[in-house]
Amino acid sequence: QVHLVESGGGLVQAGGSLRLSCVYSGATGSMSAVGWWRQAPGQHRELVAVVITGGANYADSVKGRFTVSEDNARNTVYLQMNNLKPEDTAVYYCKATISVGYDHDYWGQGTQVTVSS
Repeated sequence: QVHLVESGGGLVQAGGSLRLSCVYSGATGSMSAVGWWRQAPGQHRELVAVVITGGANYADSVKGRFTVSEDNARNTVYLQMNNLKPEDTAVYYCKATISVGYDHDYWGQGTQVTVSS
């Protein structure tokens, strides 16, 4: 089992910044990827940014504005969000993928990010 706890969401004006944190614990020895997804009202959940072996992948909509990073010593993955836009408003979820012959995804409870215009 893997447990994920997000924090750092809130209300911010357009152009502002937020930093999300996700602390992971449990059986993370075979974690192949960890990152952030988001879901806006009435929309599907979508990839925002993910740390993978050798680098990171970003959604086109956030490239140049968001940065994902991982602190292995603190078992924490961060999402630094700059120049936020109203369309970034969503619930942001942390997801970890454990690969043990097959992939199993674990999700956090989510944190709300609201960007006002």
